[in-house]
Amino acid sequence: MENDKHDDKLALQVEQYFHNHYEGLHRYAFTILKDNDNAKDAVQAVFLKLWEKRDTLDEEQSVKSYLYTAVYHYCLNIKRHDKVKARYESENDSAVYDTGNKLISKEINQQIMDHIAALSPQCQLIFTKSRFDGMKYADIAVEMGLSIKTVEAQMGKALKILRAKLFDIMISIIILFFI
Repeated sequence: MENDKHDDKLALQVEQYFHNHYEGLHRYAFTILKDNDNAKDAVQAVFLKLWEKRDTLDEEQSVKSYLYTAVYHYCLNIKRHDKVKARYESENDSAVYDTGNKLISKEINQQIMDHIAALSPQCQLIFTKSRFDGMKYADIAVEMGLSIKTVEAQMGKALKILRAKLFDIMISIIILFFI
């Protein structure tokens, strides 16, 4: 019973932090990212992390400071991911798949990159860190301040979505080979 009261108190604290700081954090994230949706995602991801860590909140430590620092680092990760993605796209302009037709290969590559870009920012960041940067799940979890299970779940989500989206592309490639 006492534990439930403690959980309720923590939930109310996090909710109060959300109401007090969301707008300011969103504006701060927007100034860094210059994208409203990514700024919203960044703030929501930080509040989700705060919610997951609500049992370890230290009331003497500045939660506001933690929130702004966490948003800053999350935004930097998004910007770093965008740079990696841009570099990857520019390095692979010629083709990922050599089908004998560079134009088709370039188009297929662009479709794949578009599907990766359509993932949620956190899912996209985890996917590119794993697949393009070759990072291990544990390293990604430490860098992003997430649990390994969260990283695994996000990778599973990314792979499931990409398999479904890329199935049509694979069929197109197979048809091209047999025509």
